[in-house]
Amino acid sequence: MTIVTVTMNPALDIATTTERVVPVHKLRCTPPRYDAGGGGINVARAVHALGGEAIAIFPAGGSAGDTIRLLLGREGVRFHAIAIAGFTRESLAVYERESGRQYRFILPGPEIAEKDQERCLDAVTLLAANASFIVASGSLPPGVPDDFYARLGERARRLGKRFVLDTSGAALKAAGRGVYLVKPSLRELEELSGYKIRGKAEEEQAARAIIAQGRSEIVLISLGAEGALLATAAGVARFPAIAVAAKGTIGAGDSMLAGVVLGLSRGMPLPEAVRYGVAAGTAALFGAGTALCRREDVERLYAQTAGQAATAR
Repeated sequence: MTIVTVTMNPALDIATTTERVVPVHKLRCTPPRYDAGGGGINVARAVHALGGEAIAIFPAGGSAGDTIRLLLGREGVRFHAIAIAGFTRESLAVYERESGRQYRFILPGPEIAEKDQERCLDAVTLLAANASFIVASGSLPPGVPDDFYARLGERARRLGKRFVLDTSGAALKAAGRGVYLVKPSLRELEELSGYKIRGKAEEEQAARAIIAQGRSEIVLISLGAEGALLATAAGVARFPAIAVAAKGTIGAGDSMLAGVVLGLSRGMPLPEAVRYGVAAGTAALFGAGTALCRREDVERLYAQTAGQAATAR
């Protein structure tokens, strides 16, 4: 079945390298890599790369919006772009060869008019008839109220679809109740919980509180080098990270979410889907710049971890 993704603040992702990042000087860079970006678009691209069926819904305007359409078409990713008056943003990632550091410059998105927000919601209704999941991922641009994802979640419930959310800040706090799966980072979990989380016990406590409050049935926390924490009403489980030599971290969270949702749509039990998602997120670390996971890497890493049991509590 199709996975529908919604990206309210897409970006044309540009990645390049330079020897050293210093102020004032002209920095000579390598030829750039361009990718269609933004959380939900990345999820759709990763689902497609893993052999699944996805359709990305997003507002788009200006030359960056046109380029995103072109790039998705080249990849063979289905999409529905809502034309807007503003200019879709660009994001720049610069890898400094001398230090191995990566610098990321994130521009604000254009203001999205209320009528265009409604067109996005209507597109979900139109295109999600055969969908198994509706995935909303990424920040909200100017003009879009904090409760937009709550409205989208309500739309998903009326359609009888499972709603998955990956966002942060005020948009996460205002997302309401009844989400099927929410995937915060540790920092985002702290924002939602309202306190500094110290140690594994408090991570688990905060995740369980989200479920007890009725915000989400499933909480999946991405913990970077510490792996992932899965919480449901039945308990919690920890999934170890897969040790690899990373070239970059861009798109790892989106690839992880794509793997989890695709696994669930294929009928995998939740723990197996999370293990597949961890493999997908890890595979994204092999890519330079703004590249996402590759199917062959995901399958190899997933097979490599076969038989590894999560630590359940």
